[in-house]
Amino acid sequence: MAFNFTMPGRTIMGQGAFDSAIPYIREMGKKALIVTGKIITKTGLTGKIQKKLEGAGIASAVFNDLPGEPDDKMIISAVQVYRSEKCDFIIGLGGGTPLDTAKAVAAMSVLKCELIDWAGKEMKGDFPPLVLIPTTAGTGSEATKFFVYTDTKTDAKLLMKGDDLLPDLALVDFNYTLSAPRGITVATGMDALTHAVEAYTSKKASPLTDFYCLDAIERIFKMLPLAAKDGNNIAARESLAIAAYEAGVAINNSSVTIVHGMSRPIGALFHVPHGISNAMLICECLKFALDGAESRFADIARRIGAGDFISALEGLTKELEIPTLRQYGIDLKKFEEFSPKMAKDALASGSPSNTRKEVSEADILKIYKILREK
Repeated sequence: MAFNFTMPGRTIMGQGAFDSAIPYIREMGKKALIVTGKIITKTGLTGKIQKKLEGAGIASAVFNDLPGEPDDKMIISAVQVYRSEKCDFIIGLGGGTPLDTAKAVAAMSVLKCELIDWAGKEMKGDFPPLVLIPTTAGTGSEATKFFVYTDTKTDAKLLMKGDDLLPDLALVDFNYTLSAPRGITVATGMDALTHAVEAYTSKKASPLTDFYCLDAIERIFKMLPLAAKDGNNIAARESLAIAAYEAGVAINNSSVTIVHGMSRPIGALFHVPHGISNAMLICECLKFALDGAESRFADIARRIGAGDFISALEGLTKELEIPTLRQYGIDLKKFEEFSPKMAKDALASGSPSNTRKEVSEADILKIYKILREK
């Protein structure tokens, strides 16, 4: 059976990736909009990128008004800056929020309708050139045709997609992740692990995605605890940057499953960072999915040298101190009240349908109930 496989137009990976990319960036235009966060700006990295661009004869403007995960209002504001500054192309610099926002800005700088009008559709258009530079090792957004945003009118967290959203250039330099604190390192690392495991056990998996998934899973199990203990562990940081990219390539082609479907509503309604909500869910969701893909979970266990994958996963989440809903401080009564809406939103996202087992609304509600009672 034939399968489709897509990746960024070009990827440059390793120390000094940005400097190596200058000849390609010059071809994109004369002025860039850098979409980033205030924290990245304060570290001075944004300014360094601007100086490198200036040295190459490229002007730039910065949009860093990103107080949380992307929503439609942030995206509209960024598009207005892109237009008013008369930019030619976009650079996304940071974690999942800036990278996803950069994709959305690229699309909505061209498309004439509202963003929500594209929900469930393939976003298409002659979008401006896009460069994505991750500063965390987790979201994999630099390698995907997806972005997630919250529609503020409905409080729904929506997954948007389209091959035209793939970046023209992905720059992965592990040095940019060294300043990430432990909490972000753990959250983004667990996000990447979720991507890799879901992509490997998805109905849409292929021989190519399998290769990327298993390598990413092995790297994360070995290196995430080391990076969590010592953020300056160069070997761990480099390996996790590679793993995050691999996992992004994998979900770009074989998609995610039940964990992400159930995670997005938690993020939208309770403002839990995406990686943490995935980490809260992953053990219970994969216990549910296990009997639909036993041989694939066994493959993963062998790859990481474990007798049982779920037990190894539970050990990892314990070592990394992943909180329960209660420990995180979520109002459990509200969580129970919103569970029916969250279950409907999870199914509507389409992700649970990629699980190698039928997933019903009742199944999702049962898992949400288990989480409440932990």
